[in-house]
Formats: sequence, structure tokens, C-alpha cells
Amino acid sequence: MIESINIEGIATYDSPPEVLNNLMKINFLYGSNGSGKTTISKIIADEGIFPTCSVTWKSGTKLQAMVYNRDFVTKNFNQSAELKGIFTLGEENVDTLNKIAVAKEEFEVLTKKVENLKFNLNGVDGAGGKTGELATLDEEIKIKSWAQKQKHDEKLFGAFEGFRGSSEKFKVKILQERVTNTATLEPLVDLVKRAATVFGPTPTVEQSIPSIETVKILAHETNPILKKCVIGKEDVNIASMIKKLGISDWVREGRTFYESNETVCPFCQQTTTDAFAKSLNEYFDETFETDSKAIDDLATNYTTDAARLQQQITSVIATPSNFLDLEKLKTEMDLLDSRFTINTQKIASKKKEPSQIIALESIGNVVSTITALIDAANVLIADHNKVVANLAQERRNLTAQVWKYLLEVELKSDLTAYDTKRDGLSKAIADMTTKIATTTSDMGTQAAEIRILEKETTSIQPTIDSINPLLKSFGFRGFSLAKSNVENCYKLVRMDGSDASETLSEGEKSFVTFLYFYHLLKGSSSETGMTTSRVVVFDDPVSSLDSDILFIVSSLIKVLFKEVREGTGHIKQIFVLTHNVYFHKEVTFNPKHRLYGKNDATFWIIRKAGLESKVQKYVSNPIKTSYELLWEEVRKDDRTNLSIQNTLRRILENYFKILGSWDPDEICDLFDGQEKFVCKSLFSWINDGSHSALDDLYASTDPSLVDNYLNLFRAIFEKTGHSEHYKMMMADAYVESQLTPPPP
Repeated sequence: MIESINIEGIATYDSPPEVLNNLMKINFLYGSNGSGKTTISKIIADEGIFPTCSVTWKSGTKLQAMVYNRDFVTKNFNQSAELKGIFTLGEENVDTLNKIAVAKEEFEVLTKKVENLKFNLNGVDGAGGKTGELATLDEEIKIKSWAQKQKHDEKLFGAFEGFRGSSEKFKVKILQERVTNTATLEPLVDLVKRAATVFGPTPTVEQSIPSIETVKILAHETNPILKKCVIGKEDVNIASMIKKLGISDWVREGRTFYESNETVCPFCQQTTTDAFAKSLNEYFDETFETDSKAIDDLATNYTTDAARLQQQITSVIATPSNFLDLEKLKTEMDLLDSRFTINTQKIASKKKEPSQIIALESIGNVVSTITALIDAANVLIADHNKVVANLAQERRNLTAQVWKYLLEVELKSDLTAYDTKRDGLSKAIADMTTKIATTTSDMGTQAAEIRILEKETTSIQPTIDSINPLLKSFGFRGFSLAKSNVENCYKLVRMDGSDASETLSEGEKSFVTFLYFYHLLKGSSSETGMTTSRVVVFDDPVSSLDSDILFIVSSLIKVLFKEVREGTGHIKQIFVLTHNVYFHKEVTFNPKHRLYGKNDATFWIIRKAGLESKVQKYVSNPIKTSYELLWEEVRKDDRTNLSIQNTLRRILENYFKILGSWDPDEICDLFDGQEKFVCKSLFSWINDGSHSALDDLYASTDPSLVDNYLNLFRAIFEKTGHSEHYKMMMADAYVESQLTPPPP
């Protein structure tokens, strides 16, 4: 059966689409002429010719659509004098009928199996079942994948280029990378660091940092003069005294004063001998002078080399590279400066007192650290410049490594669980799909067998035998249905055998057309197909019919309702579209519940707002006429006696005089005595006019007189053959025997 209909871009239906959804076995659509009802019937008849519209079938199983509308009338009655024969199953061939019934039952079992499989596969709305579970699983991994994009987008945005605006595309990319990505797994911190260059503004070539010269400054630390005790010649006569007192540096210092004081001792102010002067000069010989010069040279060279190294490092700090750990370099520079200061002081002390043995503070570990910082920066600069030289390839490499990181670190457990569930669902879906295909093939085989059996026991004569008595019983005696000279066709003939198709009135044509369609529902226009499951549409089937036939048509349709609800026939779903409020009220009447409710049928009103058609759904029948409201007053136990007579005569006026064209005198002649008098009393109000100014002035206060009016009111419907209408309208207030004898 049909579950929903989307109508868009056709006739008076525009965008967004109008939707008929959650349709049931029985569906009522009410709308005025020109509101858009026939468009809906045409879509159901052949949805393929309306590409902007769609019909959703339960479990995707499309049934045969049989539609009674203007197109049906034109196709079958206005284009040819012959009507296609309606083949029905002959009841006399019991054995074949039993075989058909069995085959049909097996076909229904297969159909039900396919429906169950499709339900398990796709659910009720096409978005459930295993397919829905798979969609939910994909949605979950999409959400988890997108969360990683949002987490890393700020720093790794370049790797996600082209996939940053769609979570679906991002998910698809993740799943594709699982198959194709062969990149190495790198730490996130490295990826982020490289991304700043590769994905940032277009980078430029960086200059490498000049290396520092440390060989000379480090060599000073091992100068032999630092560990040499520089003293005078030991075989001079004053040497033993100097050595004993350890005053070599003191004597060396005082020697300059001695020489400038013209051989007078600067300490005791005594004149010395030439021999003392000679001994003093011999003590500080050439070796002593050479060593002293070595100390002087060390002091000078150390200061120069230290200043040169400091200048080199200062230059590096003054023009820092983005790849250099500047703070670390500054710290090491401060340490180096302090050691240079200490060593300079030590060398100065050695120079002043050459006999001292000193050791310089080593700067080896400091310059090694500084050299390592510069070398590390230069490695990064080299890598950077390599990236700049081959930026496109670097971007591709880094992009692949970023996706690899997401796959192997961030989403690994989620993707593993996804694989397990998806494999199970995919296997189940594949299995169901295979079973659907196999069962559908079996259905085709079974349908072919049914067609063969149907050919053995079909005839067009039973339709003639059924329609002609109906025509006569409803007063259509001027024509009948007969076999045509054209094989397997009918024709409409007058009593004298002449063709009646061109001379039928609109009412006659409408009724015989309906009867033809009604019988076609129980058969087929070919020798096969009369047991095919079908959806039926009645689009304004009572046009040009008088009120009597209107009730007949509604009764026939309600017979089909019963079959549909009980599942006893081949019709699985019915749509009734009408603009006739009286027909709508009759056809929606349910003998057991008076009106169909939300569990039995759907109710819709089609309205044309301006130039556009709109559909609106109701939980219950929305059509309530003033006629229905009058009956509600009659059904009440606490009705108002003051106005009941006026209420009764307005019902009689609507039903018999306006709708049924009954003569009030003929109706009153059906009664005798007091009843006839009461009847004339009621109909006299009608003859006075239904909207007389005195309508509201009449007052009936006698309860017994009111009972007489109510009894007579019921009797009028019974004696005119319309007791069923009375029973329908009284609904739950109806009792089997309500008439009481008139008072004497």
C-alpha cells in the first residue's frame, strides 16, 4: 500500500511539496472543484509521468493502481463505442479456483516475506532496519571524526584543506585514508611544529647561523706556562736566600726600583756593591725573561680571543634565528662571560707573580653547549630551506602524516569498533538483499503460475449478468450492457438493440461508468491479473448523479471498505476524493462506530489558497454540515422542546424536498388518521418556507406532542425506504423500536 505522496511542481502545487503521509488502508480527501484533487489521483495512477512528485510504497512493493477519474471515463467511454470486457473467474471450475486460491496464498506468503525482509532491511520509513543501523553507525563515526577536525583544526588546518566545511566529506576522507595512507607515524608535537612552516604563510629561505671559533680560546687553557713556576737562576750566590725566603716575585718587583735608584737598595737605602748588582742580573737571566714574555703573551692573546668569541656570540644574539633557542644561548653567554672574567684575573695574577702555578676555569662545556645550540638551529634551518625548496611535496608529506596520526592515535579504537559493527551489518544487509532478490524471483514464478490458471477459468459474461440487474433495480431500464461483435468487448444497447453510448444522459453515463469500474476492481481487462493486489482511487464518483444513486454508490464503496479492513479481497487500500459534502458524509459513515476515526482512516482537506493548492490532515472527519448539527439536536436526550419541531422540519426539507425531490403530499399519503395529521403539520412548515420570519416564534411545550413529532419523524424515513439513513444519523441514539401508538 501507499505510505506517503509528495506533490510538487505540478498544476496548482508549488514548492515546498505538499505531503500526504502516514496513510492508512482507507483515506478520505475532501476539496472543492478545482482545488487539486484530480492531480493527486493522476499521480497515483502513474507517478512516472510526474518527475517532481513521488509515491512511497510500503516496503517498496508497488501495487497495481486502479483510478476512477475523468481520465478513466475518457479512455473507456468517450473514445470508442465498445468497452473492454471484464474478465472474472468462473465459479463453476472449482478445482481451478482452488488451485488459484492456493497459489495466491503462496504468493501472499512470499509477498509478506519480502515485506518483512524489506522492513528488517529498511524499517517503516526507509530509514530504519539494518540500513538505518548502518546509517547511524556512519553518523557516529562521522561525529567522532569531525570532533578530531575541530580539536586539531587550529594548528593543523592545512592538512584538512578541502574537508573543513563538511563533516560528511571529512568522514569519507578518514575512511579512504585507512586504505591508502602509507605515511610514517610522527609525534603530534613535530607535526604541529612543521605545520607552522608548511601550512603557514609562504616561507622564505633562512640564513644559516655562522659557527663560532673556539679552538684558540680553548688552547689557552692548556698553555704550559700556567703550570710553570717562573723564578731566577739557581746557581747565583743570592739564589739560595731568595729560594729560602720564597721572595722571587718580591725581588723581581723590587728590581725595577733598584735599577732606577742607582744601585741603592730601595728597601734599606744602603749602597750595594757591583757584585750584588751582577748577582741580581744573573739571577733574572734570559730564561726568566722568556717565560715572563710567555705570560705576557698569554694575557694579551687570551683577552683578544675571548673578546673575539664574545663578539661572535653577541652578533648571533643580535640577529636571532627563529630556529635558535635564544634564551638558552643567552644563559650560556652569561656563564661564558663570567668564566672569561675569572680567567683574565688569574692570568693577570700569574703575570704579576710568575712563580704562581694557576689553572684556568674551563669554558669547554659552555662553548660545546653554545656550538650545539647553533648546530641544532642550523639543522632546522637546513630542513626549513629544504621545505621551501620543495614546499608542495612537503605539504603532501605532512598532510599524509597528519591523517596517519588521526588514524593510528586519535581514532584507532573507534575505527576498530566501527569495522566490527559495519562488517556485521554489511553481511546482514547483503544476506537480506540476496533473500529479497530470490524471493522476488519466486514471486514472479508464482505470479506466472496464477496467470496460467486464471486463463483456464475466465469469462466476461459474469460482469454483464451482474451489471444489468443493478441497472434495472436502480431505475435505469432504457439501456443495458451486452457483448459486442468485437471479441471480448461490451457495448451499451437500447431495448431495440441500437447503440446507446451516444444518447446516454450525464447521470446515466456516470452511473454505468462507475458500475463498470466497480466490477473491474473484481476482475481484469485481460485474461489474467484479476487476483492482483491493488490500490483503488475514487475521484468524485457521484458527479451528475441524483441523491438516490449517490447513496447507492456510497454503499457499494463501503462494501469495499469492509473487504479492505478485513483483508478478504485483492484491494489493499482505497482513496476517496470528493467535493460533494453529502456523499462525503455518507461514505465516511461507519455502521459500527458511526464515523471512521484515527485508527481506521485518514482525513484530509484540500484547499486552494490563491493559486496554490494546500493539503491539511485531520485526526478525525473534519466535515460537519449544518445538516449533521441538526441531527445532533435530535439525538440529544436534553433537547430543547421549544425548537424541536423547527429542527425536524429543516431535516425533512434538506433530505426530502431539496436533496431528494420528494413531494410532501405523497409522503403524508403514506399515513392514516392522527399520524397523517401530524405529518401534514410538519410539512406545512416546509410549504410555508424554510426560512420564514416565524421560524423562531413557534413554541411546542407539551412533551407528549414532542414525542408524537419524533415518532412520526422516524416513521417518515421508514415508510419512504430510507430507514438506513435515519439509523445512520441517529447513531448511538438509535433504538430498535421507537414508535408509540398515536393518542386516541
